[in-house]
Amino acid sequence: MFDAQVKTTEPTTVAFVTMHGPYAQVPEAMGRVYGWAAQRGLQPTGMPSAVYFTDPAEVPEDQAVWEVRAPVAGSPDACEADESGCGVKCIPAQRVATAMHRGPYETIAPTYEALAEWVAGNGMTIIGPPEESYFSDPATTAPEDYLTEVRFPVA
Repeated sequence: MFDAQVKTTEPTTVAFVTMHGPYAQVPEAMGRVYGWAAQRGLQPTGMPSAVYFTDPAEVPEDQAVWEVRAPVAGSPDACEADESGCGVKCIPAQRVATAMHRGPYETIAPTYEALAEWVAGNGMTIIGPPEESYFSDPATTAPEDYLTEVRFPVA
């Protein structure tokens, strides 16, 4: 059963790394941003996420641009990405339409499609790139049990 809702996210400070190319790099990007944060004494808090700046239906995967984000505690100063590609920034609160996907990441496309249809059918407009928030650790969770929240910023 498809279940969607609209909510407002909380402002969040994140460590981030912007990536280019195949999404298979997500595990490496997660390790990179969490390692970078740990080296700087930043304390991770909450669930990691990824934002997809290019549309896979329009841009070949080898040209994709996306970002992995790790929420961090406190209010560390924002900083541009350094030579490692990692930095810190504040993400403002935003109104999002959300739907939970259960299962492997490779099967998430229908959740995106259903959420986009739900947004349009409820008189809203998508106003920014989609985000995925990850509620499962692939190291300890079977792929069929992964929980991923898909979010579209909406107006």
